[in-house]
Amino acid sequence: MHLSPDETVFWENGFAKLNLTIVTTWGLMVALVAGAWLVTRRLSDDIEISRWQNVLEVIVLGIRDQIADVGLAHAGRYLPFIGTLFLFIATANLATILPGYEAPTGSLSTTVALALCVFVAVPAYGITARGVPGYLKGYFHPTFLMLPFNIISELSRTLALAVRLFGNIMSGALVMAIVLALVPLFFPILLKTLELLTGLVQAYIFSILATVYIAAATRGEEEEGDRPATPAAATST
Repeated sequence: MHLSPDETVFWENGFAKLNLTIVTTWGLMVALVAGAWLVTRRLSDDIEISRWQNVLEVIVLGIRDQIADVGLAHAGRYLPFIGTLFLFIATANLATILPGYEAPTGSLSTTVALALCVFVAVPAYGITARGVPGYLKGYFHPTFLMLPFNIISELSRTLALAVRLFGNIMSGALVMAIVLALVPLFFPILLKTLELLTGLVQAYIFSILATVYIAAATRGEEEEGDRPATPAAATST
C-alpha cells in the first residue's frame, strides 16, 4: 500500500534520490514565490485596490493578529517566519484537490524539516530578545534541577510537531484511499472536503504551536514590553 510520496522515486544514485516529496516541495515553493511576486509587484495604498491585494492583506493581517493574540507584542517581527510556515503547510494540504498530487506534508522527512526550522527559530528569537544569559536562564527555571527536563521537553516537542502533522496528513490520505475503493462516488467527495478542512486546521495548529514556543522563549522581553513605565521613566518622557 502506498503510504508516502517518498515511495515514488524518479531518480536515484547511491544515497541521492529525487522523489515525489522533493518535486512537490520545490514546486510549491516556486508557486508561492511566483504568486507573492505577482501579487506584490503593483501594491497600492489608494482606497481602491486589486482583489488579490485585498486577499493578501486579509491573510497577512489575520496571521499577524493571531500572533499577537498568542502574546507576542511585536507581532510583525515574527510574521515572516510564522506566516511562511502557515502558508506553506496550508497550500501543501489544500493542493490535494489537484489530480495526481500528493502533499509533501504526508512525508515524515518534510514534517521533520519543518519541525527543525521551529527548533532552530525558538532559541534564535529567544537569544535575540533576551540575550544568551537570559535565554539560557530559562532552562534552569524554576530550579537548576529542571535543566534535564527542560532539555527533554525542547526535543520532545520538536518530535511531536513532526509526528502530529505527518500522522494527520498521512492517515487522511490513507482513509480516503480505502473509502474510494469501498463506497460510491459522493461519500468520498464529502470525505475529501473534510480532508481539506483538516489540512487547513493542521497548518493553523502547527503555526500556533510554533508561535507559542517562540512566545515562551521571548517571555522576558514581552514582559518587559508590557510592564508599566516607572515614575522616573514617565518623568523623563
